[in-house]
Amino acid sequence: MNKKWILHQPNQQAVEHLQEVLQIDKISCQLLAQRGITTFETAKDFFRPNIKKLHDPFLMKDMENAVNRLTKAIEFDEPILIYGDYDVDGTTSVAMMYQFLSNHHKHLEYYIPDRYKEGYGISMQGIDYAKQNGINLIISIDCGINAIAPVQKAKELGIDFIICDHHLPKENLPQAVAVLDPKRKDCNYPFKDLSGCGVAFKLIQAFLQKHQLPTKELNELLDLLVISIACDIVPIVGENRILAHFGLKKLNTKPRSGIRALIQVHQRNYPFSISDIVFGIGPSINAAGRLSDAKLSVRLLLANDKKVALHLAEELKHKNDKRKDFEYEITRAAMHQVTQHPDWNNHQTIVVFGEDWHKGVVGIVASKLVDKFHKPSIVLTKSNGQIVGSARSIRGFDVHQAIQQCEKHLINFGGHQYAAGLTIKPDALEHFKNDFEKAVVNTIKKDDLIAKEFVAAYLDFNEITPKFLRILQQFAPFGPSNRRPVFATRSVKDAGRSKVLKNEHLRLDVQQADKSRFQGIGFGLGGKFDIIEKEAFDICYVVEENVWKGKKRLQLRVKDVKTVDGGRTLR
Repeated sequence: MNKKWILHQPNQQAVEHLQEVLQIDKISCQLLAQRGITTFETAKDFFRPNIKKLHDPFLMKDMENAVNRLTKAIEFDEPILIYGDYDVDGTTSVAMMYQFLSNHHKHLEYYIPDRYKEGYGISMQGIDYAKQNGINLIISIDCGINAIAPVQKAKELGIDFIICDHHLPKENLPQAVAVLDPKRKDCNYPFKDLSGCGVAFKLIQAFLQKHQLPTKELNELLDLLVISIACDIVPIVGENRILAHFGLKKLNTKPRSGIRALIQVHQRNYPFSISDIVFGIGPSINAAGRLSDAKLSVRLLLANDKKVALHLAEELKHKNDKRKDFEYEITRAAMHQVTQHPDWNNHQTIVVFGEDWHKGVVGIVASKLVDKFHKPSIVLTKSNGQIVGSARSIRGFDVHQAIQQCEKHLINFGGHQYAAGLTIKPDALEHFKNDFEKAVVNTIKKDDLIAKEFVAAYLDFNEITPKFLRILQQFAPFGPSNRRPVFATRSVKDAGRSKVLKNEHLRLDVQQADKSRFQGIGFGLGGKFDIIEKEAFDICYVVEENVWKGKKRLQLRVKDVKTVDGGRTLR
C-alpha cells in the first residue's frame, strides 16, 4: 500500500514560547505543540499526571440519582446484578464493580450475555434471569444506552436500572433510574471519551465521595481500568491519560493475581505499555467472550488464589490460540472474496459474508481488511438465522453514521465512529451492500481513501540518542490521540545487512551519510526491498528500545520506505 506522508506543522510561535518557558529541546516542544500543549501549566499537567485532577463525578448527568439508588440498595440489603458486555471493556467493568461492591454489600451477582444466544447488550433473557433470582437493581456497564424495550420490561417487573455506558445514544433514552453516559446531549461532563469501565469508575468515585470514604479503594481498581482503556481504543488524553498513567503503574508493580497469571502464561516481560496490553493480555481476556463464555474472564480477574488464577489463565490462553486459528482462516477467505470480485478496486467499501465464519472474530478480520485495503470494511456471518457482523473504519470517516443511513435494512446496530456492530434483515444483504456503498461514496472525502503517515518531524540520525529516547518516553502512555511520534529521515543508505525476513518483514541496516547507523524492522514491508537497494531512500519510523539478552539498544520501527523523490511528498 502506498502512503502519503504528511508533516505535522505546529504553531511556531507556540514552539518558541515552550522552548523559552520549559528550557527543553525544539523537537520536544514541537511534539507538545502538535498535541495542543502550548503553556507551562498544560505541559506540567501533561508530563506530571495528577490523580487529584480527575473531574468531579457529580458533573455527570444522573450521577446523584445513581448514587442514591445504589446507597438505598446497600442500606436495605437488596440483591444487585452487575450486567456487562462480553468484550474486554465489559468484563473488566463487571470485575471492577463486583470487587468494589463486595467490600460494601453481600448480595451480588454478575451476568454477561452469551454472544451467540443473546447477542450484544441488555437481553430479555437477562431480565428474566434477574426476575427469577429476586433482583431489584441491575447496574449495566458498557451497554444499555439504547436498550429501550428491555429496560421498560424490567421496570414493569419492578427492577430498577442504573446504566453506565459510553456509546452514542439515540434520540430517546431508556427509562432507567439513572443513565450515566458522557455522550448524552444533555450531559455537561467535561470529558466525553471515557471507556465503559471508566464510566463505572466514576460511579464508584462518586459513591466514595458522597459517603466520605477513603479513596484508596479506587487505586486497587486501576489495573482493570487501564486494560479497558487500552483495549477499547479510547483517546489517551485528558482524564483517560491520567487513569492510564496510574493504571500502568499499578499493573506493572502490584497487579492482581489473575493479571499476573495471564502475564506469566504468555511469558511477557514487565514493564507493560498500552500497546503491550492491546496485543498481549487483552486478546486472551477477549477470547472467552469470542469463543465461549465471557464469565471465564471475570472469574480470572476476580481470582485471589494463585493456583486458580494460573489454571484460568492457561484456559484463556488456549481459547486465544484457537481464536488465532479461526482468525487466520477467515481473514484468508475474506481477502480472497474481496480480490475475486471483478470490480472490487473501484468500490470504496468492503462488505464480505461467510455463512459459517465464526462470529467471535469478524471484528478482528474487519480490522485486518482495513489495514490491507484502506477502506471502510464490514465482515458478516450467519448466527441464529440472522446476518450479523462488525464494521471497522479508516481514519477520519464515521462508519457508524454511514450504517445509520442504511437503517431500513437493519434489525439493530450500534457502536462508535470507527467500530460498529450490526444485524441485517435476512433478505436485505444485497440492498444493504448497495446502500452502504452509496452512503460512503456520498460522504467520504477522496483524501480519506489515501493511506497516510503523519510525520512529527525530520531528524538527522545523529539526533537520535539515549537522551532523546528518555524524553520521548515521557510522552507516554501512547495511544489514540497521543500516538508514539513518527519521524522521517531523508537520503539514508543500506549499510549492507538489510534483508527480507519470513512473512515479508524487512530487516533494515541503514546509515545516513557519515552520521549514525541504525538497525530497524519494517513489519509487512518486505515488498519494498527493491527501494532500499537503490542509491538512497527516505524512511519514516518510530524510535524505540530493543532489549536482547539484557542489553538495550536503540532501534527504528520503520513505518514506510520511499524513493528519495517519493519522500519529497512530505508537506
